[in-house]
Amino acid sequence: MRLREREDSLSALLRVVRAVVSRNTGFGLVAYAFLVTMIGTTLPTPLYPLFERRYSFGELMVTVIFAVYAFGVIAGLLAFGDVSDELGRKPVLMVGLAFSAASAFLFIFASSLVPIFAGRVLSGFSAGIFTGTATAMLVDLAPGGRRRLASFVAVIVNLGGLGLGTLLAGLLADYCSSPLRLPFIVQLGLLAPAVLGLLAAPETVQRRAFRFRIQRLRVPPEVRGVFIRGATAGFGSFAVAGVFSSVAPVFLGQILGRTSHALAGLIVFILFSASIVGQMVVSRLSDRRALVSGCALLAGGVGLLALALGIESLAALIASASVVGVGQGLVIGAGLAAINQRAPIEHRGETASSFFVVIYVGLSVPVIGVGVVAHAWSLRGAGIAFSAAVAALVVTVLASLTRSD
Repeated sequence: MRLREREDSLSALLRVVRAVVSRNTGFGLVAYAFLVTMIGTTLPTPLYPLFERRYSFGELMVTVIFAVYAFGVIAGLLAFGDVSDELGRKPVLMVGLAFSAASAFLFIFASSLVPIFAGRVLSGFSAGIFTGTATAMLVDLAPGGRRRLASFVAVIVNLGGLGLGTLLAGLLADYCSSPLRLPFIVQLGLLAPAVLGLLAAPETVQRRAFRFRIQRLRVPPEVRGVFIRGATAGFGSFAVAGVFSSVAPVFLGQILGRTSHALAGLIVFILFSASIVGQMVVSRLSDRRALVSGCALLAGGVGLLALALGIESLAALIASASVVGVGQGLVIGAGLAAINQRAPIEHRGETASSFFVVIYVGLSVPVIGVGVVAHAWSLRGAGIAFSAAVAALVVTVLASLTRSD
């Protein structure tokens, strides 16, 4: 009886809190939950050298561990793409927070590679859920109905969280004890207020009958030309981001002799921060000009990456992260904008989902290729060959853009 009374009291308290929380406050609470979830997805990045030593594996296994995260994101996007339109935004986002917390627990108590792989997959699920559903909820709660502002905030917390996760884990690994556990304990601490905030935030979708279905992928004929160019450039940009997020910390230690985990995290933080800058510039350029500029910057950025590997230059590596980041922001922003403008409204969701699947494949498959080549040849040689391949890819897109009307 007392238990039921307590449950009733808690439910009444939650109803009161929800009534008090405004849509603007709810917007901030959802943005925080989005940020914290994305922070959790990149915490392992600067820690890969430590995992290597603890479990005695090489660069190939690092890239595979990283890649399973991207496959988790794709699965999350396809499985949960439009579920929130029927069940409501909050229940789906709570599932995303649960996946994020489960991933952190697996890393905290890991004693072999199995929980690490499982943790990366669950982390990918959480990112896949939040990428679509949290963005939609932020747009629903946009202050004053300013949807463009809401979309921009979604980009900032998404990319900003990815960058902050690497920086946070690197700093904790360098200056605190238990570097393979503490970052994930901190993540759990950050998730607790995210859960409470999401419970208090107002729901924006009326629940209706639910029928589970995998998100369809389709590119209508009228948008295929734009899609191919944008998705190809996005594939290349995410491939470079994947290499920076997986192999760069190992490269710093093995080739440059820089073992600072904070430095490894900082370099990836620079890349994602620069990507935010690129996204900010997109709105001031035409889609075509932004895509051309982004491809040119990507080609220059991977050239700097090859130079950094060739002459063992930290400065060139940092410059590469900055240039690649801006290029990535431009091509992703311009590609999505062009697709959303040209795709028929009834197929817009399917087309956007197809775009995200392509770029997340770019985050995973090329990285594994780098690991295979590094295992058979050398890390330096694999990085230079990868840089040449990405440069050729984006230059092909650039040539296509300059030839088309």
